[in-house]
Amino acid sequence: MGTASQTRRATTIPSLHERILGDIEGRILTGEWPPGVRIPFEHELSAQYQCSRMTVNKALSELAKAGLIERRRKVGSFVMRAPSRSAVLEIPDVKAEVAALGAAYRFEILTRRQRRGIRADAGRLEGVAAGPILELTCRHWAGKKPFCIEERLINLTATPEAADENFEEIAPGPWLLARAPWTRAEHRIRARPADARRATLLEVAEGTACLAIERRTWSGEAAITHVRFTYPGEAHELVARFSPLQR
Repeated sequence: MGTASQTRRATTIPSLHERILGDIEGRILTGEWPPGVRIPFEHELSAQYQCSRMTVNKALSELAKAGLIERRRKVGSFVMRAPSRSAVLEIPDVKAEVAALGAAYRFEILTRRQRRGIRADAGRLEGVAAGPILELTCRHWAGKKPFCIEERLINLTATPEAADENFEEIAPGPWLLARAPWTRAEHRIRARPADARRATLLEVAEGTACLAIERRTWSGEAAITHVRFTYPGEAHELVARFSPLQR
């Protein structure tokens, strides 16, 4: 996350809008105003600094551009949370991602259906055609905000015990890692606009840019699961750290 001070022009005597910007930025970066807090309305800041609302609006616009606040029409401006991170070459735990943000974690199973495999499943679960499949939709939360949606297929031929698991105490991902450790994995990462259903689940506007991470894992030669995680794009980033290959 950038800071607004890095983008504004340096002057010998700060203008009033820069003073407002600096004051608010300082309260956010020091944690005085934590993520989710609504900052004072424009008219309140205008009265506090004895300036026009246009001056206040200019400062808030720069803070929003820097990713420090989110402006919601007719509701107010709110401190943004820092973007969460995933390691591209690892299989991250969503609970750990949320914990890294300092937010309370919970998950809920929205749909759970056992069915026979169809042709489309063969592409997502390599080599699986008509065998039994468990189809799940799960929503993960960070505090009071949806964090991501998990849409998962589990190959019940490879992991038959999943058919009897209700996933009330443990999310599907950690459960699978404990019972069918993966030996091979594949990631596909895409940017997608949120359709109506996913937008509703994530509590964002339809068409919002989202990050979709599709993952397939195998245990030995058996395909175990295909999962798609959908995150609001502005709230998540992917990180990879690596070194040059040794020759």
